Amino acid sequence: MIRVALVDDHPIVREGLVSALGGDTDLQIVGSVGSAGELIKSAQSWRPDVVLLDFEMPGLSGVDAVRELARALPATRVIVFTAFGDEDRIVGAVRAGARGYILKGAPAADVAKAIRDVHAGGSYLPPPIAAVLAAQMRQPARPALSEREREVLRCVSDGLSNKQIARRLGITERTVKFHVNSIMTKLGAENRAQAVALAARRRLL
Repeated sequence: MIRVALVDDHPIVREGLVSALGGDTDLQIVGSVGSAGELIKSAQSWRPDVVLLDFEMPGLSGVDAVRELARALPATRVIVFTAFGDEDRIVGAVRAGARGYILKGAPAADVAKAIRDVHAGGSYLPPPIAAVLAAQMRQPARPALSEREREVLRCVSDGLSNKQIARRLGITERTVKFHVNSIMTKLGAENRAQAVALAARRRLL
């Protein structure tokens, strides 16, 4: 028997999953809650093998929720269950430790298969999700931003000019310009606004 816990802040979604998976004799829904924190509090008594986790809930970000569950429940495998299939969320979830990623609206049979595959030690990425992940992995890796570059980037996102950034950080305008150029190169941005937008998508701010 595979012990499954559900984490979604919408009760109707949780109820729907319980109903959809209730007919599978090898799956047991041990509990459903509205946040990752609630799951962690109940995990000792529930002992879930697999968690279906909504990626967009109040409080922790989806990536942070996956990481927190991986840290607190190392024996439990996490499947992200979400309405969003964009690159940032997919890559973030997998890097954080999710073993599966399935979109809401998928047939109940696919959700059950994801649970079984992940519980067996594998992973579950439907073809469209796998394609997004593969395309991202083929892209050349960009160097990480230094702490100083992050500081400059935060100033840029606040709308500060090079002179204002220099005054705030106690560095020269020339140094600010150097850092801004480096940031844009690393992010693949053509201008400051695009750099801020890309950084926000990648959760660098």
